[in-house]
Amino acid sequence: MKKFTLAALMAATAISFSAAAYAANQGGYTGPATNIITVEQIQGLNDDTFVILQGNITQALGDEMYVFSDGTGSVNIEIDDDDWNGLNVGPDDLVVIKGEIDKNGNVTEIEVDEVMMANPAQN
Repeated sequence: MKKFTLAALMAATAISFSAAAYAANQGGYTGPATNIITVEQIQGLNDDTFVILQGNITQALGDEMYVFSDGTGSVNIEIDDDDWNGLNVGPDDLVVIKGEIDKNGNVTEIEVDEVMMANPAQN
């Protein structure tokens, strides 16, 4: 019985180590995103279109509203408090935002789902 218990314990340990090694070696694509668009380009897109933009959050407007600029133009963006993912961002920080276009008449805004720091290799 002790041999069976020892064998089972050794097998469980081996499986744990191999699972940890597998998880540690998990990776993914780290190159630039090819679907980043500009503020200028969003003007021709439909309401609720998913977009990825890279630029700077230049101003806080209050009530979770901000101004985002990428050199081609500026657009108001809405970032819910829980979508910051713990980031602290200033106007000089290059960020990537992911979200949906929100069109109300002639006003276009972005409802942000995720904010992240831009990869310096994407500059």
